[in-house]
Amino acid sequence: MTEPKNTGQFGKGNPGKPKGAVSKTTKTAKEAIALAAEGLGGTERLIAWAQEDPLNERAFWSSIYPKLLPLQVANADGEDFKTVTRIELVAMRARDSSQD
Repeated sequence: MTEPKNTGQFGKGNPGKPKGAVSKTTKTAKEAIALAAEGLGGTERLIAWAQEDPLNERAFWSSIYPKLLPLQVANADGEDFKTVTRIELVAMRARDSSQD
């Protein structure tokens, strides 16, 4: 009997995990975090925490809330936004070393 080749890649007909599929570990971790959040007071406690200190509110808006936003934003047609990259070339003047 021949040994199977271990190329480190999936063979034909076995594409692996589908795009967007959540692993069991990630799902379990998210469920545990959700249960802990509920045990700590849920939404009401999160609001109270954010209102306790301006730094807490800043942490909410800068670290927590952005995690709820979609990773990819599309326009009204459902297409990705076109991006424009602008590169400026600026001529630099040589520094006069005699003034140092």
